[in-house]
Amino acid sequence: MPKTVPCLWFDGQAEQAAAHYTAIFPNSKVLQVTRYGPGMPAPEGSVMTVSFSLDGQEYVGLNGGPQFTFTEAISFQIFCADQDEVDHYWGQLSEGGEEGQCGWLKDRFGVSWQVVPTALFELVGDPDPGRAQRATQAMLGMRKIEIAGLRQAADQVSA
Repeated sequence: MPKTVPCLWFDGQAEQAAAHYTAIFPNSKVLQVTRYGPGMPAPEGSVMTVSFSLDGQEYVGLNGGPQFTFTEAISFQIFCADQDEVDHYWGQLSEGGEEGQCGWLKDRFGVSWQVVPTALFELVGDPDPGRAQRATQAMLGMRKIEIAGLRQAADQVSA
């Protein structure tokens, strides 16, 4: 299968975004920076693209200008093993950005992320429909997903 690499369109912030993301994710680094040359649509020497990897997944940041902005129609999911991971990614990525519901956030560059504990799938997919429904309802009321709150809601017994 051909390799797919997401390309993120920025308005002059690709290098800052790559530095920010590679500082947050383990085993990550900036791979290459290309610059605009003479006669190109941006100032000569300014950053055109930044290739970077986040824990093995490659991305390209393109400084394409203000014509396009990010929307929630595209987001990146981060599957977290525990609450410490959720807290780490949520705290780092939401700083300077905007918190959404159900584990969604926009970072300071406008990129949408879903910070999702793997326990969420276990709880909302529980074979007991009552437990699954209670966990789902709890998740719908959260911004950052709290695993303990999901478990507590799932385990509630109706009186």
